[in-house]
Amino acid sequence: MNLAAAFSASSSSGAPPRRARATSVALALVAVLLSCQPSTGHEAFTGKVVGVADGDTLVVLDGTTPVRVRLHGIDCPERGQAFGAAAKRLASSLAFGKAVTVRPHGKDRYGRLLGEVVLPDGRVLNLELVAAGMAWHYVRYSDDAALAKAERQARTARVGVWSEPDPVAPWRYRAASR
Repeated sequence: MNLAAAFSASSSSGAPPRRARATSVALALVAVLLSCQPSTGHEAFTGKVVGVADGDTLVVLDGTTPVRVRLHGIDCPERGQAFGAAAKRLASSLAFGKAVTVRPHGKDRYGRLLGEVVLPDGRVLNLELVAAGMAWHYVRYSDDAALAKAERQARTARVGVWSEPDPVAPWRYRAASR
């Protein structure tokens, strides 16, 4: 019996062909595995902040899984830039060790979850950093009116980075460092 005859015999016996069964099993397995993954894709989650890499990148536990969260819509000064360390200190003082809610906004090109981080008291960390002059509103990736307004107010008040005579945006600093 050749392969075609064997295939046709198995499908005519009423039982599904082996290939179809294998495909069904594989799809079921994928569905089960996907349902076990942490909610780093599209759903908001609440977790404890266990790390602050810099002013705009946190590590938040989603259950027991650490998730790197890049704050959506803002860009804090880099290490080595004026206010880089201050931005990290402020983010740490507001969020480290606390249970926050992360509202996802997709992923960045490095695979980090982009998110809005809501503090236990309801304030939004992203907005707090911009209002304190510790971050720029990253207009290339965000059209958030509240972030734009907070940056205008911080500039006018000359707080944080805006107290400098000629602050350099982090994206320009990174480009010059390459």
